[in-house]
Amino acid sequence: MLESLLNINPERIAVTELFGAIGNPAKTTEYVRMLRAIEENKRIRALVIDIDSPGGSAGPSEYVFRSVQKVAKKKPVVAFVRGMGASGAYMVACGASKIVAVPMALVGSIGVISMRPMLHEALDKIGVRMQVTKAGRLKDMFSSFREATPEEHEKEQALMDEVYGRFVEMVAEARGMPLERARELATGEVFTARQAQEHGLIDELGDLDTAIDLAQGMASMAERKVSYIRPHRGLRDRLLNNMSAGMVESLTHAIETRLLERRIELRYRGGDW
Repeated sequence: MLESLLNINPERIAVTELFGAIGNPAKTTEYVRMLRAIEENKRIRALVIDIDSPGGSAGPSEYVFRSVQKVAKKKPVVAFVRGMGASGAYMVACGASKIVAVPMALVGSIGVISMRPMLHEALDKIGVRMQVTKAGRLKDMFSSFREATPEEHEKEQALMDEVYGRFVEMVAEARGMPLERARELATGEVFTARQAQEHGLIDELGDLDTAIDLAQGMASMAERKVSYIRPHRGLRDRLLNNMSAGMVESLTHAIETRLLERRIELRYRGGDW
């Protein structure tokens, strides 16, 4: 009886994807829930995370990193970078037991960036003036409708420095390198996977099969059984096709991020790759 049950539901390797920018609250929550389910599922012996992402908001990136790290404490986790594993996405990869990347993938961008459009000059030209009522001297310190004061510049830089320091510490600990060496690599630049391997930022070069084989070996599994797992999709995503849902989500999230909320980002901001 037990043998038949094992044949029906054998132990396996889970493969999941982390594609696109990190930061949408609903997607982040569902992704973390999925990782928790993988962590608790005794039939899943190992996890491979297929990554192609420029990174994203600092808080959500660390949230996913910590969830990946929890899984890695119980079972092998291999991060595979197929195209880009930059900034916040590289942070997530650091939560894994091992990192594999395609030789021409882009890896790294260890740094922090904060940007906002400055609209006050454009608004002045068309005769629009913003009225601001606030309680708290620095409540509007990230406003796009006026220049920042010297105090606000100083405080924003302090925020960047703290997040940057945390990121560098995480990389140093995850990759087993001295803090000063991690700081030397934390210039915000990206490396090819081959360069990243030379710098100790990843472990192996290869493709998705390489990552799955590595996970299988680390889990001491005799058979290569793989299950592809995705986070639960909400009603909106099920009703809309993938393209329209992605366009709507990206547009609304960009508007909310830029106009309604100030975010510190761990995202690659290079050219078109």
